[in-house]
Amino acid sequence: MRNENTPPAEITGPAAWIGSEMMQAPERWLVHLTSEQIAELEAAAQHYLSLGKDVGEITAEEFPLPKFGNHLKQLQEKLRTGCGVEVMRGLPVTGYTQEMAATIFCGIGAHIGRARSQNAKGHILGHVRDTGASSQDPNTRIYLTSSRQSFHTDSSDVVGLLCLRDAMEGGLSMLVSALTIYNRMRKQRPDLLEKLFEPIATDRRGEIPEGAEPYMNIPVLNWYNGKLTVFYQRQYINSAKRFSSAKKPDEMHIEALDMFDALANDPDLYLQMQLEPGDMQFVYNHSQLHDRTGFTDWPDPKQRRHLFRLWLSLPDDRALPECFKERYGSIEIGNRGGIITKETRLHAPLD
Repeated sequence: MRNENTPPAEITGPAAWIGSEMMQAPERWLVHLTSEQIAELEAAAQHYLSLGKDVGEITAEEFPLPKFGNHLKQLQEKLRTGCGVEVMRGLPVTGYTQEMAATIFCGIGAHIGRARSQNAKGHILGHVRDTGASSQDPNTRIYLTSSRQSFHTDSSDVVGLLCLRDAMEGGLSMLVSALTIYNRMRKQRPDLLEKLFEPIATDRRGEIPEGAEPYMNIPVLNWYNGKLTVFYQRQYINSAKRFSSAKKPDEMHIEALDMFDALANDPDLYLQMQLEPGDMQFVYNHSQLHDRTGFTDWPDPKQRRHLFRLWLSLPDDRALPECFKERYGSIEIGNRGGIITKETRLHAPLD
């Protein structure tokens, strides 16, 4: 009889998907907004803007969605126990002010979960675009460059993106199931898979909570309460080597990370899509990894690639192991995740 404290030989369920199969079944993850749903979202946004409050203070009660709110309840469950990803298509953002687009996006987010800070400045509304920062700087957050990222998770239960403008070329979104990677490694190299359940140093990239080390020690894979949870950013694992106090991974651990990356980058396993202006993508960080290809932007600054981002804490979500406190501070369900420092004050800058 298998010990419940050890993961199974194979993890099944809708979150253990294969990208090539998802591509053939877009109805599993792609939703086209109707004109009625768009009108309801716009009316809710106009109501909230009439209150004169900061977008960062938005609540579900102040963003009323009597019909579409039911879909967002279903989306919570889809993220927690379903395939872990959904793209809503068709929001006419080209006709909105940036404030209107942000209000709709944050209002939807308020119905899904609780917004969390995405940096030490307390921004709950992130701006994903190339700022000209160097991807070689160990204190640079990769989403602020035009470089290829790498498959990773963010520090929240859910990450949401709203595409305002896409790049001239590239910038494709990529998703892969950590459960599927686990299944492949379990069959092919169970010895390497075991290494991924050992703690490993991950760079905080300069955003350090009071009294904490400049890096975290969290395993890539965690089996807790009968669920596999992933926490991963290879670039930040690599840059943690700059700290003399951080334990360096041994050769076998590096080989395990390399295999994990190779499987994530298997074209049969990942799902790739081009987010169009008006697309909203929501991804469950505990079971899925996401990535973005490098891109070439438009010469005109007004046309350049720009996405809004939300980090959300889900109600009624899974329990997380104690080690996640190193990143989340608290692992209280519905009130966890994000980057919290002494100076953090939550707000939503529009630009």
